[in-house]
Amino acid sequence: MDWYEDEVCAIERAHLMAPPPAGVSLFYGSSSFRLWTTLADDMAPWPVVNHAFGGSTLAACVHFFERLVPPCAPGSLVLYAGDNDLGDGQPAAAVIASFRALMAKVDAQLGPIPVAFLAIKPSPARQSLRPAIESVNEAARCTLAARPRGRFIDVFHPMLRQDDQPDATLFAEDGLHLSAEGYQLWTEIVRSYRRTLFMP
Repeated sequence: MDWYEDEVCAIERAHLMAPPPAGVSLFYGSSSFRLWTTLADDMAPWPVVNHAFGGSTLAACVHFFERLVPPCAPGSLVLYAGDNDLGDGQPAAAVIASFRALMAKVDAQLGPIPVAFLAIKPSPARQSLRPAIESVNEAARCTLAARPRGRFIDVFHPMLRQDDQPDATLFAEDGLHLSAEGYQLWTEIVRSYRRTLFMP
């Protein structure tokens, strides 16, 4: 986990210099969130804070949870991770275990706040991992369905064409990260959950 340390420390310093208001919606996870540079504008007028860090795995989100999430006293939590765990060769079962460990920390330290998990996206660069991606997504969906105020946000299927293949226009040239069009789609989908995530 050492190679995340510089970026995690930078997030901590930014938090100390400009603490967010209590009850903010916190976005936490990997670079698909970290690179969402228009997030605050896209979610306006609801206040959001982005504590995602590049290359993050779900395992790393568990590891750094205490440092990056509870200090914000968030009113809701929006998660995206798991993509990189699978890309690093972790089996679906290990990624599912990390997701459940993260949810256990949320419940123990934040209580019954609204929590949403965005489905792992169908990146063209990771098509060989699609069965594992679908397994993790289904496990996350079931876990959140059993949790009061839990939401599984399906961005996987809306990012597919009619032929069931990824829509390349929604992804950057690397076939992994999102394009501007991809973030526009995510904005529309996440905002449709505003009554759950952003409103008291």
